Amino acid sequence: MCIIDIKSMKVFNSHVLFPLVMEETQISNNIYHLKKEIEKLDSDLSKLGDPVSDIPEMISSSNLLRTNEYLSKSDQTKTSLISAYVQYSASLEVLLSSVFEIQIQLKDILKEQSLMIESKPKSKPKSKPKSKPKSKK
Repeated sequence: MCIIDIKSMKVFNSHVLFPLVMEETQISNNIYHLKKEIEKLDSDLSKLGDPVSDIPEMISSSNLLRTNEYLSKSDQTKTSLISAYVQYSASLEVLLSSVFEIQIQLKDILKEQSLMIESKPKSKPKSKPKSKPKSKK
């Protein structure tokens, strides 16, 4: 497969563009996996439930240990969730910038093509001179 870059009128083989397609595919896969990780972390955070309440029968240090354990798990999950969101938004920014870049390239191609169409000389079809029928005498 060959692609013609109208702007520079160069022909590129598909193997030159393959790394760009691979990068976009990797970004898409990365976004999918990050989204799944975010959903899992959000679910894990929901499973932790509300902070533990003090049990009156336990001494205060035991209640503090239980609260500390809950807060540690909650904090670790929230930190992982924030990290996944940061990676997810960075991947989306890369994908969005490539979409805008493609949009700009397509606009440039359309402009170039419209200029090429407008600049083509319009050739008038040559009409054959009509031959007069010879009269018989």
